[in-house]
Amino acid sequence: MKKTLLAAAAAVAFPAMASAHFLLEYTTDTMIEAPGEVPVKLIFWHPFESGHVMDLEMPEEFFVIHRGERTDLKPSLEPVRFTGTSNEGAAFKGAVPVKRAGDYVLVTVPAPYYEPSEEIYIQQITKSFLNRGELPTDWMEPAGLPTEILPLIKPYNVLAGSTFTGQVLSEGAPVAGAEIEIEYMAAEPDMDSGSATDPVVSPPPGGSVVAISDANGYFTFGIPKPGYWGFAALGSGPVTAHEGKELSQDAVIWIRAWELE
Repeated sequence: MKKTLLAAAAAVAFPAMASAHFLLEYTTDTMIEAPGEVPVKLIFWHPFESGHVMDLEMPEEFFVIHRGERTDLKPSLEPVRFTGTSNEGAAFKGAVPVKRAGDYVLVTVPAPYYEPSEEIYIQQITKSFLNRGELPTDWMEPAGLPTEILPLIKPYNVLAGSTFTGQVLSEGAPVAGAEIEIEYMAAEPDMDSGSATDPVVSPPPGGSVVAISDANGYFTFGIPKPGYWGFAALGSGPVTAHEGKELSQDAVIWIRAWELE
């Protein structure tokens, strides 16, 4: 059984696989001090336990939103290999041009990935956030994606021990009863190599951590530890089939939590 933690309204437990697929848009830092090109890696992985790496195809879209303007970053992507604990898979590295102060919202729309063990396609439409100069500009605005999680807490400096609240949207409308898998990046990619660090914690017993959105699409989760946390609203998107098979079109968001010193 999946373990259900803090939810904004009702929360229940659902049977599922013990580990969760998560698409990463990984940068070493979220708070950027100097202007320049910020390296990013796109990896389809199980980062809580540094588990199986899935092969990632060239994304359909990869872009950044800054002060309401969208910039295509797909030309910056180069194929790389990434090695987890058990295997190696195809990934990508790219760069985000950070110049002016403000938020930089990274968005990846991947090609659907076929998961043989579940006989379904998975498409995780993913958002993550950078900031320069501590000036908030874009983090609270919808990106206009088929499905997305809209943060209600500034996502790049959440305090460990506090809570994070998001709203699941599909074509701009709230999604009630969405199942949200929650993942901690216990192992992090090494930007200078094709491998990962050792996990700093182990996944909790009971399988994937899950919350359920309320009638208005909201969910809340207590953040117990600093680091990167991912939230995936499963099957929240409007597209449900691909090449004659079921498609789980998921909304993914990554946030960064910090210890209060």
